[in-house]
Amino acid sequence: MLFEKIGVIDENFDYQSDMYVLTQGDRITYVGKTRPDGEFSDIYDGKNKVLLPGFVNAHTHSTMTLLRGYAENLPLDRWLNEKVFPFEDRLDIDRAYYGTLLSAAEMLACGTTSFSDMYFFQDGVIKAARESGMKINFGRSISSFSDEKSFFDSYRVKEALDGVRQYHNTENGRIKIDMSLHSEYTNMLSMIEQFGEFARENDFGQVNHIHVSETRAEHENCIKKYGKTPTRLFYDAGVLERPTVFAHCVYISDEDRDIIKENGVSVAHCPASNLKLGSGVCDTNALLESGINVAIGTDSASSNNGLDMLREMYLASILPKGITGKPDVVSPKTVLKMATYNGAQAQQRLDTGLIKEGYKADITVIDTDKPNMYPSFDVVSNIVYSAEKSDVVLTMVDGKVLYKNGEYTTIDIEKLGYKVNKIVAEVVSEVQNG
Repeated sequence: MLFEKIGVIDENFDYQSDMYVLTQGDRITYVGKTRPDGEFSDIYDGKNKVLLPGFVNAHTHSTMTLLRGYAENLPLDRWLNEKVFPFEDRLDIDRAYYGTLLSAAEMLACGTTSFSDMYFFQDGVIKAARESGMKINFGRSISSFSDEKSFFDSYRVKEALDGVRQYHNTENGRIKIDMSLHSEYTNMLSMIEQFGEFARENDFGQVNHIHVSETRAEHENCIKKYGKTPTRLFYDAGVLERPTVFAHCVYISDEDRDIIKENGVSVAHCPASNLKLGSGVCDTNALLESGINVAIGTDSASSNNGLDMLREMYLASILPKGITGKPDVVSPKTVLKMATYNGAQAQQRLDTGLIKEGYKADITVIDTDKPNMYPSFDVVSNIVYSAEKSDVVLTMVDGKVLYKNGEYTTIDIEKLGYKVNKIVAEVVSEVQNG
């Protein structure tokens, strides 16, 4: 596809007007001011449009879209134990497939091209990602509540390793399998240590994906139990010897930041979910000033109620200003990079996240001919502070258009909506009737 005379957020995250971008196969093959030579059958008129890298949702639980609005106004512990866990007990592979497909539809309409997902029912989740055309880093969540089983005896570990064997790097690399310890507080120390030992000795996937210091209680209880923070615990266990993403990091110490930096750990910042659950606010300015790779995630639609990366960018930009009292920290340019390139780096997708020749054609197009996008003193600032998900008019993954002007090329949205409503009614009835 040739994007003609279109605004572009370039590889330095600066705005360039009246550009030409050519995609061939799954790659960007040309970016420039002059029209490339050749005849092109598919030409996109870029008038009043801005082309940018696709958003990367660095932390979510896509199946949990089925729980949107189901568990409200509760702190994390009660939210999980009283509402989420009983609902999840009624899910299966088929229901997870439809929940994930619903998430994919929502994310595509918001300009998201890739997401990092931690959950279970991986066959259903992977099926939905494959059919939607999106990229996914999936980790089968590993928890342990007893020391009775060794690492390889855990059915959760077996399922995770089955996922690596069946799915890792399939669909031309669109599907990647991570290894996901759910958290410190949902695992016995023996499992964490065995996970670390396995991580040191095996190249089992791309990334370790873990919840870390999401709440004050989680952080402080770990210190009481082990005499160290969750970050230090994972470091001492050897978990960080593989590429790792820590989700949340709302409560971390100065030493934690040093460990995260020195071990190349990425942080997935989830501002809306942390605020809504009353968990607090991650100090992303301190992380960024330490040189840490900070990406952005939505968390689930159950704790967030949406999967809108534009909304997350807005929050990720204004929250640091509020907590530091400095309006010049964490610029719009930095936030846009966090939501795209930094997320791709966290996923170890090193050939995406930039509008650059040779990179994967993972692209979002935003319509600037909207009341909320005028006037345009600074296009990057407008994208971060003013753009809405309804302004997204095209989403492309690996050179294939998956969403354009409200229409999906891979998802039957009407059929999906009917099926989701049916599933939710069934699950709620099952939960209520025991």
